Amino acid sequence: MIRPDRFLVTCEHAGNRIPSLYRDFFRGREFLLRTHRGYDAGALRLARELSAALCAPLMISVVSRLLVDLNRSLRHRHLFSEATRPLPLELRQEILDRYYLPYRAKAEALIAQEIESGARIIHVSCHSFTPVANGEERNADLGLLYDSSRPAEAELCRHWRAALKARAGALKTRMNYPYLGTADGFTVYLRRRFPSASYVGIELEVNQKHVHADASHWCTIRNAIIQSLLDAKSSLHFSMHVIER
Repeated sequence: MIRPDRFLVTCEHAGNRIPSLYRDFFRGREFLLRTHRGYDAGALRLARELSAALCAPLMISVVSRLLVDLNRSLRHRHLFSEATRPLPLELRQEILDRYYLPYRAKAEALIAQEIESGARIIHVSCHSFTPVANGEERNADLGLLYDSSRPAEAELCRHWRAALKARAGALKTRMNYPYLGTADGFTVYLRRRFPSASYVGIELEVNQKHVHADASHWCTIRNAIIQSLLDAKSSLHFSMHVIER
């Protein structure tokens, strides 16, 4: 049986908003909200344009990752930041109940519904990364994060990188960089929930030097990313596309 593909675009670090209930905990730390620690610059714009181009549902969170990081597991040491980690357990649970758990549950339910209808979900989680971390320059323009043990993810990323090279050869695209696709993250959690034949999870990472460049350059980069994914989509013949009986 051939499964039709359905795309889902998410953006877990789309904004740096702190709800009024919790702003007192960030007094003296407001500057952090404007840095890469507060949100992923450019990720929201890219996610919206990807969603429109793919005619895909879009899920975003504009609450800062410094309140709670929606891309971390519940037991990850950076789930809460230095501003919220010291809060009483009941306040941390309140934050989880208001923001973290509903977002994740909604995405998981949407994916489950599509799979139940017979589709395969291709999930693109949009992120961006700071050009310099711990004093070291990151030597990539784009990163495609995936699990190499899941053939469809590996194949999609190969096609996508080849399409990027064809459209924007000057861009350096690296696989599983600047993070491993199997490190803690939302797509990693979802892989444990859904089989590889039904769920393909890719985390897209864009170097923020392009986001902070002039508007024309950033527009060109976004178009190259989007059009190359459309190119890859049209040429895919996933090895897992035919489900074994």
